[in-house]
Amino acid sequence: MGKIILTGDRPTGRLHVGHYVGSLKRRVELQNSGEYDKTFIMIADAQALTDNIENPEKVRQNIIEVALDYLSCGLDPAKSTLFIQSQISELCELTFYYMDLVTVSRLQRNPTVKAEIQMRNFEASIPVGFFTYPISQAADITAFKATTVPVGDDQLPMIEQTREIVRKFNSVYSEVLVEPEALLPQNQACMRLPGIDGKAKMSKSLGNCIYLADTADDVRKKIMSMYTDPTHLQVSDPGHIEGNTVFTYLDAFCKDEHFERYLPEYANLDELKAHYQRGGLGDVKVKKLLNNVMQEELEPIRNRRKEYEKDIPEIYNILKKGSEKAREEAAQTLSEVKNAMRINYFDDAELIKNQAEKYGE
Repeated sequence: MGKIILTGDRPTGRLHVGHYVGSLKRRVELQNSGEYDKTFIMIADAQALTDNIENPEKVRQNIIEVALDYLSCGLDPAKSTLFIQSQISELCELTFYYMDLVTVSRLQRNPTVKAEIQMRNFEASIPVGFFTYPISQAADITAFKATTVPVGDDQLPMIEQTREIVRKFNSVYSEVLVEPEALLPQNQACMRLPGIDGKAKMSKSLGNCIYLADTADDVRKKIMSMYTDPTHLQVSDPGHIEGNTVFTYLDAFCKDEHFERYLPEYANLDELKAHYQRGGLGDVKVKKLLNNVMQEELEPIRNRRKEYEKDIPEIYNILKKGSEKAREEAAQTLSEVKNAMRINYFDDAELIKNQAEKYGE
């Protein structure tokens, strides 16, 4: 069997640079690597509705935003299947069958679910759909027999839950489902990019994001307002790198060749850090470097987006074709699952024959 990728995003808003360094950039690299036979990229609108059920228009409007971000970053419909989760009804049926393989107590122990519930202040009023989304995610992954799921470290418990479901199904029925492996970001700084205010997570609700669709001027303003080291009051003061958002972003984006173009007095980022730590280097100079680096990375994305925005009907057509292709794949897996579970009544000629003979005696 070949190597298959499944990954995606919830359409709750425009994608930001945290998404880009954490997953999008890597997806494009994996798509173009030639190592994978199939790549499925899902816009997880059904999952987004589990905590936006009273605001479906928000999810609906953001489908196109996410699709534009995908295409602008370099995801290619000729190489990757881009699809909308809710259009694949087979995923719902798989989720229903998998629910019998997982206990309530196991879901309650899932660290990702616990953290998400706490973050959203659900407490006792947890929507069932949200509570069971690890099972839904397992359906998403296994429907396409994904061998590889690119994720951040916070999503590892979700992948482990999927692996458990696969093992349980295969042991109870037969070896139909594929056990996936998680693929973590290579750059540690990309594991979780903080917000520009220094908060642990970049979040649309906190207003601390740099969006891929932001103008060059918006990006510059946000970078110049970034949280740095509160003890670094004067240029001569020694500065701290740890917890300094500007340097975290430089770790994620900066390469040695950037110094040749923008700060030739330094050979690399390590030299810049050393100077900052001993004092004599101001925050503004460091932020200007970061701005140059990020503008260089984001400008091609902005330019591609402008081109794609000229033909929105074609974007929907890409998603429609991708959803049709994805549904074919999911339907094949569902058929195999139902065969293994012995609920393929109308396709089982042997069953019908035996029952006919039994009652024909």
